Amino acid sequence: MKLKIKKDLLLDGLTKVSKAISTKNLVPVLAGIKFELEEKGLTLTASDNDITIQVFLEKEEDNMTVDKEGSIIIQGKYILDIVRKLPDEFINIEVVDELKIIIYTENSEFNLNGISKSEYPNIVLESSKSPIPVNSRTFRSIINQTSFASSNDESRPILTGINFKILGNTLECNSTDSYRLARKIIQLDQAVEDNYNIVIPSKNLLEFIKIMDDTEEKLELHVFNNKILIKYCNLLFQSRLISGTYPNTSNLLPDEFMLNIKANITELYNVIDRASILTSDKEKNIVTFEINGNTLYVRSSSAEIGRVEEKMAIENSSSENLKISFVAKYMMDALKSFEDNKVEISFVGEVKPIILGSEKDEGLTQLVLPIRTY
Repeated sequence: MKLKIKKDLLLDGLTKVSKAISTKNLVPVLAGIKFELEEKGLTLTASDNDITIQVFLEKEEDNMTVDKEGSIIIQGKYILDIVRKLPDEFINIEVVDELKIIIYTENSEFNLNGISKSEYPNIVLESSKSPIPVNSRTFRSIINQTSFASSNDESRPILTGINFKILGNTLECNSTDSYRLARKIIQLDQAVEDNYNIVIPSKNLLEFIKIMDDTEEKLELHVFNNKILIKYCNLLFQSRLISGTYPNTSNLLPDEFMLNIKANITELYNVIDRASILTSDKEKNIVTFEINGNTLYVRSSSAEIGRVEEKMAIENSSSENLKISFVAKYMMDALKSFEDNKVEISFVGEVKPIILGSEKDEGLTQLVLPIRTY
């Protein structure tokens, strides 16, 4: 294998696939990146058995010269550091004696030990016959607006993922840790023949959106029994699916409400943020809303530290008053997910779920469970 490649192109590809390298993996070869060089370009692959990322760098006149085709595994950490720190515009990579790798420029030369491609696991990145096209920016929004509500508790693995349900041209995504729920519903550009109900690990989807470019491209979802493949530009991203049945979250959402208020999202977020200062445990700080006409009182207290009270103007469509408590972090996470300047918050009662929505983003619903304080 021998090639000359533009540094920026190689660095971009290596940075993306390196997200799939695990330093804790028990299989040493999976700490490496597989280089496959053909006349048409260079394919980079990395995997930790949980996710696999593959990037194809297409050969063009001014970005790559292929002198000799071939394949080799190069240790990911070292090749990434070397390429990142070399100052040259172009980098040469050559394999000699089958497993010796020379990485050189005009003034620098690195010699690395490679691993034979035969030792790399046989990873199949197959396409399905009926892929599901989704707008890339819409997909990024879905993940950002739902993933935070998934659980970190591995004792209930099904809740550590995002539930994707596809019926016709409707995609519904749900995420819950049993204290809150994030739901996003969008209409796909075209109807899908098969129905899908799958759970994808949240952490894997967050890794995927980190390596997405900010382009208005279509991506494709290829769903299989135990895995999903996402095709995006020159990138393939494969993740395992979480087995099991996701809980039915629809029955958590009330049909009728006793009280609806509207408030400025930024102002409300800042008020809750300030009210949650007086606590020693940010994860469990409880804040109380008291709604009285068009005034919202926000209170928080700690026996060891002190108490705080703020008030702000709201729109209230009812003459009902209400007092309700909740975990500040959960409410702030929910407010942050809206791409709007105004939020509508609906209440059923003091111990019933709090529902958040907005006019601009009708497909997004956030639910926060209240906390009993008596």
